[in-house]
Amino acid sequence: MEISFGERELDVMGVLWELGSGTVAEVRDALPTALAYTTVLTILRNLEGKGLVRHEGEGKAYRYFPVVARTAARRSALSRLVDKLFHGSPEALVAQLVHDRGLDAAELERLSRALRDDAAATPPDTAPDVTSDAAEPRRDA
Repeated sequence: MEISFGERELDVMGVLWELGSGTVAEVRDALPTALAYTTVLTILRNLEGKGLVRHEGEGKAYRYFPVVARTAARRSALSRLVDKLFHGSPEALVAQLVHDRGLDAAELERLSRALRDDAAATPPDTAPDVTSDAAEPRRDA
């Protein structure tokens, strides 16, 4: 399932992931930007329509719960980003992040270690198919 969020939907999901659940008022109060109650309600209803949140009655209010995990949303968003902006090349995405963020030597070493650890922990038959040349886009994605 492809998971896609608009900017405000992502803000609302971020609150639900952090809180675990929330009423419209609780979500509204926790958002980084001020939105009208009815706007938050509409966003929650839209997310529910997409199957990304569910609700349960709680007194006169509804309590909303995320249905999709943050990790699944990250995976889907990154996949779309890599496919659409980096021609299917995860190496190009990482190179862009390294360049744009100006990672220092210690950060690059931690990244390298994390990649080595992940590669060592991934069984060979499930390892991702990546090209060795970051400048060359993958054609199989």
